[in-house]
Amino acid sequence: MQLFTTCFLALYLAHLLTDFVLQSDRMVAQKKAGAVPAYARHGGIHALACTLIMWLALPDVASRSIFYAIMAGLTLAHLAIDGAKSQLVRSGGIDDDAKALLCDQLLHLLTVGAASWLLAATPLLDLISRVRAYQSQMEKLLLLLVVYVGIIFGGGYVVRFLTKALGQGALCASDVTRDELQNAGMYIGWLERFLVLTALLLQSPATVGLIFTAKSIARYPELKSVRFAEYFLIGTLLSVSIGIIGGLILLRAFYGSVVLAR
Repeated sequence: MQLFTTCFLALYLAHLLTDFVLQSDRMVAQKKAGAVPAYARHGGIHALACTLIMWLALPDVASRSIFYAIMAGLTLAHLAIDGAKSQLVRSGGIDDDAKALLCDQLLHLLTVGAASWLLAATPLLDLISRVRAYQSQMEKLLLLLVVYVGIIFGGGYVVRFLTKALGQGALCASDVTRDELQNAGMYIGWLERFLVLTALLLQSPATVGLIFTAKSIARYPELKSVRFAEYFLIGTLLSVSIGIIGGLILLRAFYGSVVLAR
């Protein structure tokens, strides 16, 4: 099982480097236009990254002839997924949005997992038994997901509802429309509550203060307006309070106590 995990991490690191570090905006645009040379360069980078990282991590595996056959298949699968996504976007079948990116990356994740399984030659029963061993932790995992989703997204509706009356007055201090102001606040709130939850879960409460400071600096010009300052402070304090409540629940569940480490 350890060999499978190492193979997976090495190959997935190569994938992340290929897609998000070594791929320029120009190459992305060319791929979206269906340019074959761009796909060829992208595939070459992917294959090279996989080979180099595997040689560093698992030279015994990388020295096998079967390794290159599996890498060729993984690279072709990678290009096929990218090509299918670009074709669907060009034809209007899907939008080039966050959902498409998520599905695209999920498919890449599955192909990396399949390649790792072939390289490690791990019996399927061993993988199943390891999954069953983790089932005892499923309750905590589900609680973690419930709290994160509920606090981050559900909390946004609570904050928006409670600050709705103040939103109109805040527009006087801003050059954006009501919808733009609410949407910006919604996205910032999602990130804010995510960071608060994570900071408390990692027992690092000081990070919460940094979040508040960063927001204050970004909104400093608008804070000269009393109405916007009220809207900003009430919304932020509500959002942080909701995040703290979720964080306390997670502290109790994972550490058995709500006492933060010093």
